[in-house]
Amino acid sequence: MIRLDAKTITAIALAVVIMLSFFVVKTLVMVDWIEYTLMVKWYEYLSVIGFMPPFFYAMSKIYRIQYLETLKKRTLESILDESCLVSRTDKHGLITDVNNKFCEVSGYKRQELLGKDHRVLNSGTHPRELWTQMYETTIKYKSIWHEIVTNRKKDGDLYIVDSHIMATFDGAGRHSGFISVRQDITQLMNSLQEVDRKNAYLEHAAKILRHDMHSGINTYIPRGISSLERRLNKMVCDKELKSIDAPMKMLKEGLAHAQKVYNGVKEFTNLVKKDAVMERQSHNLKCIIDAYLKSTSYKSNVVVDDMGEEMVNESLFCTAIDNLIRNGLRYNDNDTKYVKIYRESNKIIVEDNGRGMSQEDFEELSKPYTRKTGQKEPGSGLGLNICIAIMKEHGFEVTCEKLETGTKLKVKVS
Repeated sequence: MIRLDAKTITAIALAVVIMLSFFVVKTLVMVDWIEYTLMVKWYEYLSVIGFMPPFFYAMSKIYRIQYLETLKKRTLESILDESCLVSRTDKHGLITDVNNKFCEVSGYKRQELLGKDHRVLNSGTHPRELWTQMYETTIKYKSIWHEIVTNRKKDGDLYIVDSHIMATFDGAGRHSGFISVRQDITQLMNSLQEVDRKNAYLEHAAKILRHDMHSGINTYIPRGISSLERRLNKMVCDKELKSIDAPMKMLKEGLAHAQKVYNGVKEFTNLVKKDAVMERQSHNLKCIIDAYLKSTSYKSNVVVDDMGEEMVNESLFCTAIDNLIRNGLRYNDNDTKYVKIYRESNKIIVEDNGRGMSQEDFEELSKPYTRKTGQKEPGSGLGLNICIAIMKEHGFEVTCEKLETGTKLKVKVS
C-alpha cells in the first residue's frame, strides 16, 4: 500500500474536484439544463488547464514512491540472495528454484535440485514430527515456521541452517507452494559447541581448584605451621626461637595472603556456574582494602583514605583493586613509588605516580593477553582484563586518565 503525503493527497483531491465539476457542467449542457455559452466554454477550458498541474504533480509523486519501493525491494532481495539460502517449491514440495548461495552451501548444482524435494538434503537428524509441525504451522495456521535444522551436503558433510519457511497461496486462497529462507550457521554452532566444551573444562578445573586448593591452603598448611610451631617450642630455647620468629612470621603472613587470594579465586569460579549471581554485602571499603593489604610487602607504598561503604563482594573487589595497585607500583620508574586510594563523589580513585596510561592505552591493554610493546616487566596480559570483568560483574565502570605524572583510574560505583 502506497503512503502519500498531505500535499499529494491535496493535489489528488483538487484534481478530482476539478474533473467532477467539469463533467457535471458538461452533463448539464448535454441535457439542455444550461445553455452552452461562451462563459461555459471558458469554464471547461480553465477546468482542463487547472486539472493538469495537480494531476501531474500527484502522478509524479506516486511514480517516484513506486520506483523507490521497487528499488528498495530489489535491494532487499539482493541482500537476501547474497547472504541466505533461498528456495521455492510447488504445493507438492518439489523444488522450482534455488539461489546461488543454496547451491554453494549444499554442494548441489541447480539442475540437480530442480524437480526434487528437500528430502535430498535430509540428514536423518530430526524426527518426522518436526516436518509435520512445519506443514501445520505454514498451511493450517498460515504462519512462518522457524527452526534450527541440520542438513546434509552432496558430499555427505552436515551443515546447520536457521530456517524460516512460509507457505504461498493463490488469489483464491489455495495453497500453491513454499518459500524458505535459511541462514548458514554451521560455523557459529561449532563455535558455541567449542565454547561449551571449554566451559565444561573450566568448570571442572574450578571444582578441582575449590576442593584441592581448599584442603591445602585452609587445612594442611595451617595445621603444619601450628604443629611445627609447637614442636619448635619444645625443642629449642628462647634465644633460638627468636631467631626463627621472622621466617615463621613470613610463613604465616604468606599463608594469610594466599588464603585471601584463594577466596577471591573461589568467588570468581563461582561465576562459572550457569545463572550464577555474585554475592555482595555492604562493606567499609577502607577496612577491607587495609585488611587485604596487611600481609603484602607493598602495604607501606599504599595510602588508603576513607571511602565509605558499598555493596561489594569483598574477595573479588579487593582482588580487582589489588591488581590496580600492583600495576601502579610495577610500571613505575620513580625511586619513591606510591598509590593513593580515595573517593571523589561516586568514584573510587586509584592514583599512582608511575609512567602514566591514557584511556586509549587502557582500552587496548584491557584486552586479554595484550601487553605493551617493549615492556620489560613480566606478566600474562590478563590481570587488567580480569580486574575490569570483576568490576563489571559489580555493575561498576572503570575509566582512565593520564596525569602529568602517573595514572588516575576511576571506578564509578553508582
